[in-house]
Amino acid sequence: MTAPTDTVTAVYQVSGMSCGHCEGSVSGEISQLDGVSSVKAVASTGEVTVVSAAALDEEAVRAAVDEAGFELVGRV
Repeated sequence: MTAPTDTVTAVYQVSGMSCGHCEGSVSGEISQLDGVSSVKAVASTGEVTVVSAAALDEEAVRAAVDEAGFELVGRV
């Protein structure tokens, strides 16, 4: 039996994160998007790794990052 491979992993660059609270804010907003199963934000690199059931609309991700008070630079 093999693990399911029906997930998509995307890495985004977000500017402005500087601490654990920032990571939590960004992760919290993105995790509310439909289909998202996990979010890992790293303030030191500005990278946010998102695992979802299908590819996410970048504008939806941008809106979630904006809601958290940060700026989506783009995909890595």
